[in-house]
Amino acid sequence: MADKVRIGIIGAGGIFRSRHFPGLAKVDDAEVVAVCNRSEESGRKISEEFGLSPDIMIDPHALIARDDIDAVMIGTWPYLHCPLVLEALDAGKHAFVQARMAMDYAEARRMHARAEESDRVVQICPPPHCLRGDWFVRRLISEGYLGEVYNIYVRCTNGELIDPDGALTWRQKQQFSGINTLRLGMLVEYVHRWFGYALSVTAQAKTYTKERPTDGGKGPVERPDTVNILAEMESGALTTYAFSGLSQMTHPGCIEAYGSEGALIYYLGSHKILGGKTGDDEMKELTVPENEVREWTVEQDFVDAIQGRFEGDPESTFYQGVKYMEFTEAVFRSVEDRNTVHLPLGG
Repeated sequence: MADKVRIGIIGAGGIFRSRHFPGLAKVDDAEVVAVCNRSEESGRKISEEFGLSPDIMIDPHALIARDDIDAVMIGTWPYLHCPLVLEALDAGKHAFVQARMAMDYAEARRMHARAEESDRVVQICPPPHCLRGDWFVRRLISEGYLGEVYNIYVRCTNGELIDPDGALTWRQKQQFSGINTLRLGMLVEYVHRWFGYALSVTAQAKTYTKERPTDGGKGPVERPDTVNILAEMESGALTTYAFSGLSQMTHPGCIEAYGSEGALIYYLGSHKILGGKTGDDEMKELTVPENEVREWTVEQDFVDAIQGRFEGDPESTFYQGVKYMEFTEAVFRSVEDRNTVHLPLGG
């Protein structure tokens, strides 16, 4: 391998603009060799915006086949994640893929199986919602701050989809997004990290706005705008999830946990953490210690893992992705069959 990790990017859109290009700019031993977008114009525009001079391409297969690329970062919509990751691994490339991992559980399993057969580094982009306090909360829970956990509540409610005349997006089309809905998989990932996995899932989902404007008139909305879930955890705790894009005048959301010894609330986005122990009069804000503040180092972690400098695996791992895709699959099997789905799922 060259002194620098030579990176090819497929699908340089909003997430690359807001996070990955600024992150890569801080990585001394990484070089963006090629950018592949749907049009040369868009690829050239974003490259110029960040002062880059990569080769501009429109054929992702040609990019993956290049001998001068060590790693492929994939920022496309989910429908291309599985085929492009498999192709990259088959070509001997390291692979980074944007969340959400795949279209469904079956694709996630294929990606994980292929990665296990490979000696290449693979990584999913981790969700930022609880990133800052992630290590801190994990430690508190592992040290028994909550005691036996009884109830977990996850609320991610906002007004993003309130306007019925809002345009139909790729996130609401099954052919592009698969079973991924709202921020379900991203927050389930944190629940899995902090509290473990679920044993069973019972869910309801509804789409209130059935059609939305498109360039050609109106198109069907194929993903729900409201999802409610009840899950029993392997630990015995009960978890209640509320996801909605139709909630007016609500806060961005939170993850709450209540146990025999205490309670924790983590507010999404603001990273404000409240905690209280048995006997306290009220919950108080907890400060994340300086040495446990988790910064956004996703791009550096990926490059460090390729260079052999990263201890363990970068988060989020393909196994974590399989588990949140399995949970998402269980949710929509439950919705479709109107019953409780037990985990783990079969193949």
